[in-house]
Amino acid sequence: MNTNADLLNELRIDRSPGPPPSRKGLWIALVAAVVVVLLALAGWWLFAREKPVQVETATAVSLSAGTAPASVLDASGYVVARRMATVSAKITGRVREVLIEEGMEVEEGQVMARLDPIDADAQRSLSAAQLSAARSQAAGISARLAEAEANATRLSRLVEQQLVSKAQYDQAVAQRDTLRAELVTARRNAEVAEDSLRISDLGVDNTVVRAPFAGVVIAKAAQPGEIVSPLSAGGGFTRTGIGTIVDMDSLEVEVDVGEAYIGRVQPKMPVQATLNAYPDWKIPAEVIAIIPTADRGKATVKVRVALKEKDARIVPDMGVTVSFLEQAPADDEAPRRGVRVPATAVAGQGDEAAVFVVGDGNVVERREVEAGGTIGDAREVTSGLAPGETVVVDPPAELADGAIVTTEAP
Repeated sequence: MNTNADLLNELRIDRSPGPPPSRKGLWIALVAAVVVVLLALAGWWLFAREKPVQVETATAVSLSAGTAPASVLDASGYVVARRMATVSAKITGRVREVLIEEGMEVEEGQVMARLDPIDADAQRSLSAAQLSAARSQAAGISARLAEAEANATRLSRLVEQQLVSKAQYDQAVAQRDTLRAELVTARRNAEVAEDSLRISDLGVDNTVVRAPFAGVVIAKAAQPGEIVSPLSAGGGFTRTGIGTIVDMDSLEVEVDVGEAYIGRVQPKMPVQATLNAYPDWKIPAEVIAIIPTADRGKATVKVRVALKEKDARIVPDMGVTVSFLEQAPADDEAPRRGVRVPATAVAGQGDEAAVFVVGDGNVVERREVEAGGTIGDAREVTSGLAPGETVVVDPPAELADGAIVTTEAP
Protein backbone atom coordinates (compact mmCIF):
# COMPACT_ATOMS: atom_id res chain seq x y z
CA MET A 1 0.00 0.00 0.00
CA ASN A 2 1.29 3.42 -0.90
CA THR A 3 2.18 5.70 1.88
CA ASN A 4 1.39 9.34 2.09
CA ALA A 5 4.91 10.20 0.93
CA ASP A 6 4.38 8.29 -2.29
CA LEU A 7 1.15 10.08 -2.89
CA LEU A 8 2.85 13.46 -2.49
CA ASN A 9 5.58 12.49 -4.96
CA GLU A 10 2.98 11.65 -7.52
CA LEU A 11 1.45 15.13 -7.15
CA ARG A 12 4.84 16.86 -7.81
CA ILE A 13 5.26 18.60 -11.30
CA ASP A 14 8.05 17.14 -13.45
CA ARG A 15 10.17 20.08 -14.69
CA SER A 16 12.88 18.08 -16.46
CA PRO A 17 13.35 18.92 -20.32
CA GLY A 18 11.67 16.46 -22.71
CA PRO A 19 12.05 15.80 -26.56
CA PRO A 20 11.13 18.78 -28.92
CA PRO A 21 7.67 18.75 -30.53
CA SER A 22 7.49 17.58 -34.27
CA ARG A 23 7.03 20.25 -37.20
CA LYS A 24 5.94 17.77 -39.89
CA GLY A 25 2.34 18.87 -39.75
CA LEU A 26 3.30 22.54 -40.29
CA TRP A 27 5.18 21.78 -43.53
CA ILE A 28 2.35 19.69 -44.83
CA ALA A 29 -0.03 22.59 -44.25
CA LEU A 30 2.27 25.05 -46.09
CA VAL A 31 2.62 22.76 -49.13
CA ALA A 32 -1.12 22.28 -49.30
CA ALA A 33 -1.66 26.05 -49.22
CA VAL A 34 0.81 26.61 -52.09
CA VAL A 35 -0.87 23.92 -54.18
CA VAL A 36 -4.25 25.54 -53.63
CA VAL A 37 -2.89 28.97 -54.69
CA LEU A 38 -1.30 27.53 -57.85
CA LEU A 39 -4.50 25.73 -58.77
CA ALA A 40 -6.42 28.95 -58.30
CA LEU A 41 -3.99 30.88 -60.57
CA ALA A 42 -4.17 28.17 -63.24
CA GLY A 43 -7.93 28.26 -63.16
CA TRP A 44 -7.92 32.03 -63.56
CA TRP A 45 -5.43 31.78 -66.43
CA LEU A 46 -7.58 29.26 -68.22
CA PHE A 47 -11.05 30.63 -67.52
CA ALA A 48 -10.97 34.11 -66.04
CA ARG A 49 -8.43 35.93 -68.29
CA GLU A 50 -9.46 37.62 -71.62
CA LYS A 51 -8.90 35.47 -74.71
CA PRO A 52 -7.06 37.16 -77.67
CA VAL A 53 -9.13 38.02 -80.76
CA GLN A 54 -8.08 36.48 -84.08
CA VAL A 55 -7.48 39.34 -86.61
CA GLU A 56 -5.67 40.14 -89.86
CA THR A 57 -3.19 42.99 -89.87
CA ALA A 58 -1.42 45.25 -92.39
CA THR A 59 1.33 47.84 -92.29
CA ALA A 60 0.72 51.50 -93.08
CA VAL A 61 2.77 52.59 -96.12
CA SER A 62 3.93 56.16 -96.69
CA LEU A 63 2.42 58.21 -99.53
CA SER A 64 5.67 60.08 -100.18
CA ALA A 65 7.18 60.27 -103.67
CA GLY A 66 9.68 57.56 -102.87
CA THR A 67 6.94 54.98 -102.43
CA ALA A 68 6.01 52.78 -105.35
CA PRO A 69 2.69 53.76 -106.95
CA ALA A 70 -0.32 51.73 -105.92
CA SER A 71 -2.39 49.65 -108.29
CA VAL A 72 -5.76 51.13 -109.17
CA LEU A 73 -6.87 48.20 -111.34
CA ASP A 74 -5.72 44.70 -112.24
CA ALA A 75 -6.52 42.94 -115.51
CA SER A 76 -5.32 39.99 -117.57
CA GLY A 77 -4.50 39.69 -121.26
CA TYR A 78 -2.04 38.33 -123.78
CA VAL A 79 1.19 39.32 -125.49
CA VAL A 80 0.55 40.19 -129.14
CA ALA A 81 2.72 41.35 -132.04
CA ARG A 82 1.85 44.47 -134.02
CA ARG A 83 4.00 43.27 -136.94
CA MET A 84 3.32 39.66 -137.85
CA ALA A 85 2.98 38.34 -141.40
CA THR A 86 2.37 35.03 -143.11
CA VAL A 87 4.67 35.37 -146.13
CA SER A 88 3.45 33.95 -149.43
CA ALA A 89 4.52 34.04 -153.07
CA LYS A 90 2.90 36.57 -155.42
CA ILE A 91 2.35 33.88 -158.03
CA THR A 92 1.19 30.29 -158.11
CA GLY A 93 4.02 27.83 -158.45
CA ARG A 94 5.76 24.72 -157.20
CA VAL A 95 8.19 25.12 -154.31
CA ARG A 96 11.75 24.28 -155.25
CA GLU A 97 13.45 24.95 -151.87
CA VAL A 98 12.56 26.35 -148.45
CA LEU A 99 15.36 28.13 -146.60
CA ILE A 100 13.72 28.78 -143.20
CA GLU A 101 13.05 26.86 -140.00
CA GLU A 102 11.05 27.66 -136.86
CA GLY A 103 12.94 29.93 -134.47
CA MET A 104 15.26 31.23 -137.21
CA GLU A 105 15.98 34.97 -137.30
CA VAL A 106 15.67 36.60 -140.72
CA GLU A 107 16.63 40.03 -142.00
CA GLU A 108 14.57 42.26 -144.26
CA GLY A 109 14.89 41.05 -147.86
CA GLN A 110 16.40 37.69 -146.91
CA VAL A 111 15.38 34.81 -149.20
CA MET A 112 12.92 32.49 -147.46
CA ALA A 113 12.05 30.16 -150.37
CA ARG A 114 12.31 29.74 -154.14
CA LEU A 115 9.69 28.51 -156.58
CA ASP A 116 10.32 26.57 -159.78
CA PRO A 117 11.23 29.32 -162.33
CA ILE A 118 10.77 27.30 -165.57
CA ASP A 119 7.68 29.15 -166.75
CA ALA A 120 9.01 32.54 -165.68
CA ASP A 121 12.36 31.93 -167.41
CA ALA A 122 10.60 30.89 -170.62
CA GLN A 123 8.48 34.02 -170.57
CA ARG A 124 11.56 36.15 -170.01
CA SER A 125 13.37 34.50 -172.93
CA LEU A 126 10.38 35.20 -175.18
CA SER A 127 10.27 38.83 -174.08
CA ALA A 128 13.99 39.20 -174.71
CA ALA A 129 13.60 37.75 -178.21
CA GLN A 130 10.71 40.09 -178.99
CA LEU A 131 12.79 43.04 -177.87
CA SER A 132 15.68 41.97 -180.09
CA ALA A 133 13.34 41.60 -183.08
CA ALA A 134 11.79 45.03 -182.47
CA ARG A 135 15.17 46.65 -182.29
CA SER A 136 16.32 44.91 -185.49
CA GLN A 137 13.20 46.07 -187.32
CA ALA A 138 13.75 49.62 -186.14
CA ALA A 139 17.36 49.48 -187.32
CA GLY A 140 16.29 48.25 -190.82
CA ILE A 141 13.69 50.98 -191.17
CA SER A 142 16.24 53.54 -190.02
CA ALA A 143 18.63 52.45 -192.80
CA ARG A 144 15.91 52.58 -195.46
CA LEU A 145 14.88 56.00 -194.19
CA ALA A 146 18.39 57.32 -194.58
CA GLU A 147 18.40 56.16 -198.18
CA ALA A 148 14.97 57.68 -198.85
CA GLU A 149 16.01 61.02 -197.38
CA ALA A 150 19.14 61.11 -199.53
CA ASN A 151 17.06 60.23 -202.63
CA ALA A 152 14.54 62.94 -201.87
CA THR A 153 17.28 65.52 -201.39
CA ARG A 154 18.91 64.55 -204.67
CA LEU A 155 15.63 64.70 -206.60
CA SER A 156 14.84 68.10 -205.16
CA ARG A 157 17.97 69.50 -206.84
CA LEU A 158 17.19 67.72 -210.11
CA VAL A 159 13.64 69.12 -210.10
CA GLU A 160 15.06 72.61 -209.78
CA GLN A 161 17.23 71.90 -212.82
CA GLN A 162 14.19 70.37 -214.58
CA LEU A 163 16.09 67.15 -215.13
CA VAL A 164 13.39 64.96 -213.50
CA SER A 165 9.68 65.31 -213.26
CA LYS A 166 7.90 66.70 -210.27
CA ALA A 167 6.03 63.41 -209.86
CA GLN A 168 9.23 61.49 -209.25
CA TYR A 169 10.20 63.96 -206.57
CA ASP A 170 6.80 63.72 -204.88
CA GLN A 171 7.03 59.95 -204.86
CA ALA A 172 10.45 60.09 -203.18
CA VAL A 173 9.13 62.50 -200.52
CA ALA A 174 6.14 60.25 -199.81
CA GLN A 175 8.38 57.23 -199.43
CA ARG A 176 10.62 59.18 -197.04
CA ASP A 177 7.67 60.24 -194.86
CA THR A 178 6.29 56.69 -194.80
CA LEU A 179 9.59 55.34 -193.58
CA ARG A 180 9.75 58.05 -190.92
CA ALA A 181 6.34 56.92 -189.58
CA GLU A 182 7.37 53.28 -189.73
CA LEU A 183 10.52 54.12 -187.75
CA VAL A 184 8.49 55.81 -185.04
CA THR A 185 6.23 52.75 -184.83
CA ALA A 186 9.19 50.37 -184.71
CA ARG A 187 10.83 52.34 -181.94
CA ARG A 188 7.61 52.31 -179.93
CA ASN A 189 7.35 48.57 -180.46
CA ALA A 190 10.89 48.26 -179.14
CA GLU A 191 9.90 50.25 -176.04
CA VAL A 192 6.91 47.95 -175.51
CA ALA A 193 9.21 44.96 -175.84
CA GLU A 194 11.52 46.50 -173.21
CA ASP A 195 8.57 46.93 -170.85
CA SER A 196 7.54 43.36 -171.49
CA LEU A 197 11.06 42.19 -170.64
CA ARG A 198 10.98 44.14 -167.38
CA ILE A 199 7.65 42.50 -166.53
CA SER A 200 9.18 39.12 -167.31
CA ASP A 201 12.08 39.96 -165.02
CA LEU A 202 9.54 40.69 -162.27
CA GLY A 203 7.96 37.33 -162.97
CA VAL A 204 11.32 35.65 -162.46
CA ASP A 205 11.89 37.67 -159.28
CA ASN A 206 8.45 36.65 -158.02
CA THR A 207 9.65 33.08 -157.85
CA VAL A 208 11.92 34.18 -154.98
CA VAL A 209 10.09 34.74 -151.66
CA ARG A 210 11.79 37.29 -149.40
CA ALA A 211 11.17 38.44 -145.84
CA PRO A 212 9.23 41.74 -145.76
CA PHE A 213 10.85 42.80 -142.47
CA ALA A 214 13.32 41.55 -139.91
CA GLY A 215 11.92 39.09 -137.40
CA VAL A 216 11.77 35.54 -136.12
CA VAL A 217 10.15 32.62 -137.94
CA ILE A 218 7.40 31.11 -135.77
CA ALA A 219 5.86 28.75 -138.35
CA LYS A 220 7.03 26.92 -141.47
CA ALA A 221 4.01 26.24 -143.72
CA ALA A 222 5.41 24.73 -146.96
CA GLN A 223 7.80 22.04 -148.08
CA PRO A 224 9.67 21.51 -151.38
CA GLY A 225 7.44 20.03 -154.07
CA GLU A 226 4.20 21.58 -152.81
CA ILE A 227 2.16 24.09 -154.80
CA VAL A 228 1.75 27.52 -153.24
CA SER A 229 -0.65 30.23 -154.28
CA PRO A 230 -1.56 33.68 -152.93
CA LEU A 231 -5.22 32.67 -153.28
CA SER A 232 -7.10 30.04 -151.33
CA ALA A 233 -7.31 26.70 -153.10
CA GLY A 234 -10.81 26.00 -151.78
CA GLY A 235 -9.97 23.01 -149.63
CA GLY A 236 -7.34 21.46 -151.90
CA PHE A 237 -3.70 20.72 -151.20
CA THR A 238 -2.41 24.11 -152.34
CA ARG A 239 -0.54 26.05 -149.66
CA THR A 240 -1.23 29.75 -149.19
CA GLY A 241 1.98 30.66 -147.39
CA ILE A 242 5.63 29.80 -146.95
CA GLY A 243 6.00 30.75 -143.29
CA THR A 244 5.05 33.23 -140.57
CA ILE A 245 7.49 35.76 -139.12
CA VAL A 246 7.09 38.07 -136.14
CA ASP A 247 8.86 41.32 -135.38
CA MET A 248 9.77 40.77 -131.72
CA ASP A 249 10.40 44.50 -131.24
CA SER A 250 6.70 45.14 -131.87
CA LEU A 251 5.43 42.98 -129.01
CA GLU A 252 2.86 44.59 -126.73
CA VAL A 253 0.06 43.55 -124.39
CA GLU A 254 -3.66 43.60 -125.08
CA VAL A 255 -6.01 43.41 -122.10
CA ASP A 256 -9.78 43.47 -121.77
CA VAL A 257 -10.98 45.89 -119.07
CA GLY A 258 -14.53 45.78 -117.81
CA GLU A 259 -16.74 48.70 -118.80
CA ALA A 260 -17.36 49.50 -115.14
CA TYR A 261 -13.64 50.13 -114.51
CA ILE A 262 -12.45 51.63 -117.80
CA GLY A 263 -12.70 55.11 -116.29
CA ARG A 264 -9.67 54.32 -114.10
CA VAL A 265 -7.45 53.78 -117.16
CA GLN A 266 -5.86 56.74 -118.97
CA PRO A 267 -3.37 56.98 -121.87
CA LYS A 268 0.30 57.15 -120.82
CA MET A 269 -0.66 55.58 -117.50
CA PRO A 270 2.16 53.55 -115.86
CA VAL A 271 1.59 49.81 -115.83
CA GLN A 272 3.32 46.84 -114.23
CA ALA A 273 3.11 43.64 -116.28
CA THR A 274 3.72 40.13 -114.94
CA LEU A 275 4.02 37.15 -117.26
CA ASN A 276 2.25 34.01 -116.08
CA ALA A 277 5.39 32.06 -116.96
CA TYR A 278 7.62 34.32 -114.82
CA PRO A 279 5.55 35.51 -111.81
CA ASP A 280 8.54 37.09 -110.05
CA TRP A 281 9.50 39.28 -113.04
CA LYS A 282 7.85 42.71 -112.92
CA ILE A 283 8.02 44.43 -116.33
CA PRO A 284 7.50 48.21 -116.50
CA ALA A 285 4.98 49.21 -119.13
CA GLU A 286 2.73 52.06 -120.24
CA VAL A 287 -0.75 52.43 -121.69
CA ILE A 288 -0.57 53.12 -125.44
CA ALA A 289 -4.23 53.61 -126.23
CA ILE A 290 -7.75 52.70 -125.23
CA ILE A 291 -9.54 51.20 -128.25
CA PRO A 292 -12.70 53.33 -128.68
CA THR A 293 -15.13 50.41 -128.95
CA ALA A 294 -16.61 47.88 -126.56
CA ASP A 295 -17.29 44.17 -126.81
CA ARG A 296 -21.05 43.80 -126.43
CA GLY A 297 -20.84 40.14 -125.47
CA LYS A 298 -18.15 40.47 -122.79
CA ALA A 299 -18.88 44.10 -121.75
CA THR A 300 -15.18 44.94 -121.99
CA VAL A 301 -12.98 47.54 -123.64
CA LYS A 302 -9.61 46.63 -125.18
CA VAL A 303 -6.52 48.47 -123.93
CA ARG A 304 -3.10 48.40 -125.61
CA VAL A 305 -0.06 48.36 -123.30
CA ALA A 306 3.55 48.93 -124.43
CA LEU A 307 6.33 46.94 -122.76
CA LYS A 308 9.36 49.05 -121.85
CA GLU A 309 11.70 46.06 -121.67
CA LYS A 310 12.65 43.79 -124.58
CA ASP A 311 13.60 40.25 -123.72
CA ALA A 312 13.83 36.94 -125.54
CA ARG A 313 11.61 35.35 -122.89
CA ILE A 314 8.64 37.42 -124.05
CA VAL A 315 6.91 35.64 -126.92
CA PRO A 316 3.52 36.13 -128.62
CA ASP A 317 0.32 34.73 -127.07
CA MET A 318 1.81 34.51 -123.57
CA GLY A 319 -0.63 35.10 -120.74
CA VAL A 320 0.07 38.24 -118.71
CA THR A 321 -1.40 40.05 -115.72
CA VAL A 322 -1.15 43.84 -115.66
CA SER A 323 -1.59 46.32 -112.81
CA PHE A 324 -2.57 49.85 -113.76
CA LEU A 325 -0.69 52.14 -111.37
CA GLU A 326 -1.60 55.57 -110.12
CA GLN A 327 0.31 58.44 -111.68
CA ALA A 328 3.57 59.17 -109.86
CA PRO A 329 4.01 62.83 -108.74
CA ALA A 330 6.31 65.04 -110.77
CA ASP A 331 9.77 65.89 -109.48
CA ASP A 332 8.79 69.48 -108.70
CA GLU A 333 5.72 68.45 -106.67
CA ALA A 334 5.84 68.39 -102.87
CA PRO A 335 5.94 64.92 -101.29
CA ARG A 336 2.52 63.62 -100.34
CA ARG A 337 1.84 63.36 -96.63
CA GLY A 338 0.05 60.53 -94.96
CA VAL A 339 -0.07 56.78 -95.32
CA ARG A 340 -1.89 54.15 -97.31
CA VAL A 341 -3.74 51.26 -95.63
CA PRO A 342 -6.25 48.67 -96.85
CA ALA A 343 -9.65 50.26 -97.32
CA THR A 344 -11.29 47.71 -94.98
CA ALA A 345 -9.04 48.85 -92.11
CA VAL A 346 -10.72 52.29 -91.94
CA ALA A 347 -14.21 52.66 -90.47
CA GLY A 348 -16.16 55.86 -91.06
CA GLN A 349 -15.56 58.92 -93.24
CA GLY A 350 -13.58 62.16 -92.89
CA ASP A 351 -12.95 63.31 -89.32
CA GLU A 352 -15.06 60.46 -87.89
CA ALA A 353 -12.88 57.74 -89.37
CA ALA A 354 -11.02 55.41 -87.02
CA VAL A 355 -8.61 52.48 -87.15
CA PHE A 356 -7.43 49.87 -84.67
CA VAL A 357 -3.67 50.13 -84.16
CA VAL A 358 -1.77 47.13 -82.77
CA GLY A 359 0.69 48.18 -80.07
CA ASP A 360 3.02 46.50 -77.59
CA GLY A 361 1.83 43.18 -76.25
CA ASN A 362 -0.61 42.90 -79.17
CA VAL A 363 -2.95 45.32 -77.43
CA VAL A 364 -5.09 47.32 -79.88
CA GLU A 365 -5.85 51.00 -79.64
CA ARG A 366 -8.85 52.54 -81.34
CA ARG A 367 -7.49 55.72 -82.92
CA GLU A 368 -9.39 58.44 -84.71
CA VAL A 369 -7.79 59.45 -88.02
CA GLU A 370 -8.49 61.71 -90.99
CA ALA A 371 -9.18 59.55 -94.02
CA GLY A 372 -8.86 60.58 -97.67
CA GLY A 373 -9.87 58.97 -100.94
CA THR A 374 -9.50 55.39 -102.09
CA ILE A 375 -6.75 54.10 -104.40
CA GLY A 376 -7.91 50.78 -105.76
CA ASP A 377 -8.20 48.48 -102.73
CA ALA A 378 -6.33 50.93 -100.50
CA ARG A 379 -7.30 54.14 -98.74
CA GLU A 380 -5.38 57.26 -97.82
CA VAL A 381 -5.00 58.38 -94.22
CA THR A 382 -3.74 61.95 -94.13
CA SER A 383 -3.27 62.30 -90.35
CA GLY A 384 -3.40 60.25 -87.17
CA LEU A 385 -1.33 57.33 -88.40
CA ALA A 386 2.42 57.02 -88.95
CA PRO A 387 4.19 54.93 -91.59
CA GLY A 388 5.15 51.50 -90.32
CA GLU A 389 2.37 51.18 -87.76
CA THR A 390 0.28 48.01 -87.83
CA VAL A 391 -3.48 48.24 -88.26
CA VAL A 392 -6.26 45.67 -88.08
CA VAL A 393 -7.84 44.80 -91.42
CA ASP A 394 -11.62 44.28 -91.41
CA PRO A 395 -11.88 44.39 -87.58
CA PRO A 396 -14.50 42.06 -86.07
CA ALA A 397 -17.51 43.53 -84.27
CA GLU A 398 -16.36 42.27 -80.83
CA LEU A 399 -12.99 44.08 -81.10
CA ALA A 400 -12.74 46.94 -78.58
CA ASP A 401 -10.13 49.41 -77.40
CA GLY A 402 -7.54 47.70 -75.21
CA ALA A 403 -8.32 44.20 -76.45
CA ILE A 404 -5.58 41.66 -77.04
CA VAL A 405 -5.31 40.30 -80.58
CA THR A 406 -3.44 37.56 -82.34
CA THR A 407 -2.71 36.89 -85.99
CA GLU A 408 -2.25 33.15 -85.51
CA ALA A 409 -5.13 30.73 -85.99
CA PRO A 410 -6.15 28.99 -82.77
